[in-house]
Amino acid sequence: MISYLKGIVAGVQAISSNRVILTLEVNGMGYDLQIPQRLANQLTNTGDVVQIFTHYQIREEVPLLYGFSSPSERDLFRHLLSVSGIGAALAIALLDTLELPELVQAIIAANTQILIQAPGVGKKTAERICLELKSKLIEWRKSAGFFVATGGPAPGILEEVQMTLFALGYTAHEVSHALHVVSENIGLPKDAYVEDWIKQAIAHLSSTEAGV
Repeated sequence: MISYLKGIVAGVQAISSNRVILTLEVNGMGYDLQIPQRLANQLTNTGDVVQIFTHYQIREEVPLLYGFSSPSERDLFRHLLSVSGIGAALAIALLDTLELPELVQAIIAANTQILIQAPGVGKKTAERICLELKSKLIEWRKSAGFFVATGGPAPGILEEVQMTLFALGYTAHEVSHALHVVSENIGLPKDAYVEDWIKQAIAHLSSTEAGV
């Protein structure tokens, strides 16, 4: 119904920990859109002119507008909503937890350990997302311009490495990015020891925190 809105940022308000509302003024009218926190962080200046891609939904006879930074983010949100048991809150939580390419990769690779880092997403929900969306996203990512990286630990090693890094307080995005960098830039073999993957990932994460 509404593909996008282009207007002036009138305000951004955090209604709750997982609900952020953007008020966008378009031709003298104010539209309230629920947006991911990631997008809210980019909208720093009231008065800026922005283009927001939208998804229109009616829930319990109440019309709702959701806003996204790109058509790809909006389309992935719609894919997530198509999964049984996934509502807008969980879909936005997933989009906020991982960058789009990382989220697509996690679903295609059935990396549930990464997906359950999103607030409210349990193991069974993560498994259902992978089961219902894997084949759809393999096709969709081509038109969306995403690639799925092949780097990272072998499946039998991956979960243990991720669990250790999560326990140390690193986020899903940090862990996903670090393992890709270790694989691609350092060239650590997929079947290297768990300890080697952890050591190299922490070294990369520490250098990033230090600004090296």
